[in-house]
Amino acid sequence: MEQTAQNVFNFHLAGIIPVAGQKLDFNFPWHDCLQPIAQDYLAVERAVWECVIAGCETVWIVCHDDMQPLIRYRLGDYAYDPVNYGRAKRSRDSNMLKEIPIYYVPIHPKDQDKRDCLGWSALYGAHCAYWLSMTISKWIVPDRYYVAFPYGVYDPQILRAERRSISSKKPFFVSHEGKTVKDNEYLGFTFDAEDFKKARRIIRRESTGEWTEYQSGERLPIEERWSGRFFTLDKIFKPVNMEGANVLETTWYYNIGCWNGLRAYLASTECENNSKPAETYLKYHEWNPIGVDIEEE
Repeated sequence: MEQTAQNVFNFHLAGIIPVAGQKLDFNFPWHDCLQPIAQDYLAVERAVWECVIAGCETVWIVCHDDMQPLIRYRLGDYAYDPVNYGRAKRSRDSNMLKEIPIYYVPIHPKDQDKRDCLGWSALYGAHCAYWLSMTISKWIVPDRYYVAFPYGVYDPQILRAERRSISSKKPFFVSHEGKTVKDNEYLGFTFDAEDFKKARRIIRRESTGEWTEYQSGERLPIEERWSGRFFTLDKIFKPVNMEGANVLETTWYYNIGCWNGLRAYLASTECENNSKPAETYLKYHEWNPIGVDIEEE
């Protein structure tokens, strides 16, 4: 991954939603990202809505193959940008509608159960977004990546007024009581190619494998193998640059990455006032297959 020549008039912000990672303490028969945070409103849907509000041109959900069908059943292939949607309705011009594609990225088999922590999922999603875009055209390669976590709940609407500062060469962090993702909190932030390399270097250098030394030495005990899968967000994203960053303080935030956190959120007044975005923006949308007439279906 290489840093692109950033153009403020054609800035590509890719939204990354890490889902694949070590299981939390819920032990429910469904995936942890499918926890309800309001009526008919799931945690992963809130993360997608956060990316859409932040101004992402694409959304990349990193999840295992067995969870993709169920997550896609809820989210579909794209969402509508609410800013352009309002303008299109006022002008009665449907061509102004901006569709935000949602891509589903499976963790590479060589990383599964080895270093597939939540932080690595975010990095791998950025890696796939970069290389898949590069194969199409260098002009659509993302300039920066916005990470939205399913396990952090706050009001995404506060990001709408910050779109210009999010889609810029400066780093952007959502903060609560002075804490960010660098404090192991599920708060949104952006990173670029240089930050990606530094964070990936931590996993490559500090995580263990199966052996004490590469192609030599002795086998490590099972509990000590592949330690990278348990790396926390603060460890992986410690080298992410915050110099001159735009920091947005949120008035309320709940960490629902554990049962006690989810219980505290569900008992809060913020949960009572939280609701799913209008279906016109966030519901199941599906691309029409190439060469298929809609009237024939």
